[in-house]
Amino acid sequence: MNTTIKHSGVVESVTGDCIKVRIVQTSACVSCKVAGHCHASDKKDKTVDVYGTDTSGLNIGDEVMVVASESMGWFAVVLGFVLPFIIVVALLFAVLGVSGNELTAALASLFSLIPYFVLLYLCKDKIRKRISFTIERNV
Repeated sequence: MNTTIKHSGVVESVTGDCIKVRIVQTSACVSCKVAGHCHASDKKDKTVDVYGTDTSGLNIGDEVMVVASESMGWFAVVLGFVLPFIIVVALLFAVLGVSGNELTAALASLFSLIPYFVLLYLCKDKIRKRISFTIERNV
């Protein structure tokens, strides 16, 4: 079952095949009646780039719905959090087992993320094809 994640937003710009949509990301407590008094509510504006969508008929200020699949979200979580965590922990224990020096193991495990994120940057076009948003126009 492939479920979708939807956020309403406003078109900020349309350039070529890229549409920039501003969405308001809110936490669950924003809708609470006392959210203005407890200061725990969290509200942030985010800009999402949508590629490969028909830009005809879209104007700045149009309200749209940005849609993503839930599986795409999980893929992004794995790339951004799970794999780096596994790399850091695995290298920490491997270097600690070989060298016995905690400082060396900690530094090696932290610096191991540099090549990982450089590799992600170099593969950004392939990742963009896998992690892509679509737009539904509000009627």
